[in-house]
Parts: sequence; structure tokens; C-alpha cells
Amino acid sequence: MNTDTLFRPFSLKGMELRNRIVMAPMTRSMAPEGIPGQPQVDYYRRRAAANVGLILTEGTVVDRPASRNLPGIPFFHGDKAMAGWTDVAAAVHEAGSKIAPQIWHTGSIRGGKWEPETEVESPSGLIGPNDPRGHPMNEADIADTIAAFASSAKQARDAGFDAVEVHGAHGYLIDQFFWSGTNQRDDSWNGPTIKERSRFAAEIVKAIRTAVGPDFPLILRVSQWKQQDYTARLTTTPDEMTDWLMPLVEAGVDMLHCSQRRFWEPEFPELDGADGLNFAGWAKKLTGAATISVGSVGLNSDFGGAFVGEGSQTSPLDQLITRMERDEFDLIAVGRALLSDAQWVQKICDGHMEDLHGFKIEDLQTLT
Repeated sequence: MNTDTLFRPFSLKGMELRNRIVMAPMTRSMAPEGIPGQPQVDYYRRRAAANVGLILTEGTVVDRPASRNLPGIPFFHGDKAMAGWTDVAAAVHEAGSKIAPQIWHTGSIRGGKWEPETEVESPSGLIGPNDPRGHPMNEADIADTIAAFASSAKQARDAGFDAVEVHGAHGYLIDQFFWSGTNQRDDSWNGPTIKERSRFAAEIVKAIRTAVGPDFPLILRVSQWKQQDYTARLTTTPDEMTDWLMPLVEAGVDMLHCSQRRFWEPEFPELDGADGLNFAGWAKKLTGAATISVGSVGLNSDFGGAFVGEGSQTSPLDQLITRMERDEFDLIAVGRALLSDAQWVQKICDGHMEDLHGFKIEDLQTLT
């Protein structure tokens, strides 16, 4: 198998990547009191030293009450946390890679039995359709949240990061505004179409762009599926997808990180068949933005098994190579395979495919 297509360089607004492989953001929840330290420095440096092109950090939270749903999720605000993240960025750069934090707000989503000290917030006080939790956000809450995202993005730039990724997927706060099942507001933050429900995300993007300037790359992670409902779809046609994503690109997004559970599945099979464009492929075609694809790369089962204690075995990369060779999307994010094997990218680069191994569930418990 010729894997050269994975190792082509890529450039975005001055961010020069040595290859097309991205470390996907994966919640680790191992930052005591929200402060990253030497374990995080070493964890990210190991992947950078093994030839990962771009590292997207685990989700880190903006400065809002109840913005995280697990106690070990790191902050991306405050002097102590930012000192730790500055060390992480420096270590990744020293090892030859680029890095972007993923900044987020978990909204009303639960992370288990743990509860934050203050009540959770969401567009309409819902965790899912007809499932109340927390309080609906008022105008001041919304304005403060937008400002918090912009502040964290500026701190990323100031700390030496190469880009910033905003988490707008998987049923967390921004996605709760997108989804009609959780956005039941009767004001201008909602509307009958996905275009109106995209306003909150667009305002965050605009505020970030103002804070970081025109040349700092801004990535937005989006998904159709939700943790609350894996079968949920925000859009069912290309026209609807354009109405969803194009206003976000026009607001200042440079790259869309299009999350799906299995990257090889076509987004609209009824239009172009079983080998049709995936989510990232359609997003690139419709908006002209650069895109990242993701979803069970190199593994034979999706991440859902991890929630019930199941690992995954290796899977061939043939379909990935085919899609990358036709430039269906620009970058490919790898999650669990890189979590279990820091050397995953280097092994592929060196042609040692036989040395790849699958995802072990116990690796979720360590920062190795």
C-alpha cells in the first residue's frame, strides 16, 4: 500500500503541516483542578515526536460556570492553566508538530454522576428532546459565553498555539443551539431552519475572529449525530447543509472538522451511492472551506464500543488512501488508534504496517 498521499504537506493561513494526519481531540479528564501539567506535556510531545502533523488537544473549557461535565477536564483560561498549556505548545513545537486547543462548553450534557457546583445552562434548559436539565440561557448568559470563547481563542494565540478549534458538535452547548430538539427558544437565537439556529455559533466565530485577527486559523468541529441520539441529523439534503455551514464559513471559519462515526460512510448515499462523498467531502464541496474527516480510522469498530468496555482491532487503510488521493477532504483525524499507540503515524510513514495494533480499552485510564 502506497501511503504517500498521507504525508503530503498542507498549509492553512501560514500554519505549515508536515503531513495530513491530525491527532483527534479526545477527552482524558486527567487535569487536577483543571490545570495541565507534565503528564499532559509528555503525552502530547510523544505524538508530536512520532510525526503527527497537527495535534488537536482534548476538549478544554472556556471561562463560564458549569462549562465542563467532568472534574478533570482542563481549563483554557486563568494563569495556572495557561502556563501549563504554554508548556504543552512549546514541547509540541520542539518535536516538530503544530498544535491547536479545542475549546468548548459542555452545556447540559452529563459526563457521569458528577455534578458541577452551579446549575448547568443550555439554550432551553434541555439535555435532549423533552428531557429537562438546568436553566435556559438569558441574553447576558449568551453574551458572556460568546465573550468567553473569544477570550480563550486569544489566549491560544498569545500562548503560541498555531490555530484554535471550537467544539460545535456531539450535543454540547453550541450543538444544542443547532439542534431543534434542544433549541426551543422563541427569540432570535432560534428559528424554523438550521440557518437561524446557527446564529449562536456564527456570533462566537465572529467574536473569535475579531479577537485573534484575520490570519490565525480557526477550525470548527461539527457533527450530525449527538450523544443524546446517534441517529440525529441536522440536515438531510445538500441545500440544508449549505444553509447550516456556509454562514459559519462566511463568519470566519477556515476549516470544518466534520465528525462522523465511520469516515467511509457516504453522507448522502441516496444521491451518489455507497462510494459517495462523506460528511467532510460534502462540506468541502458546498462551502469551499478546507475540511478534516474523522471516524474509526484504522480500526474495525466505532468509538461507541469504548463506552461499554470494548476495544477495537486494526483495519486496513485502503478506503482512507482512496479518498485522500482524490482530495475528498484535506486532513484526516485519528483518535483511538493514536491513543493506544503514540508511534502509529511513524510506523505508517516507515512502512511498518504490520506493527500497528488496535485500541485497548485500558488505555483510556492513562496518559501514556
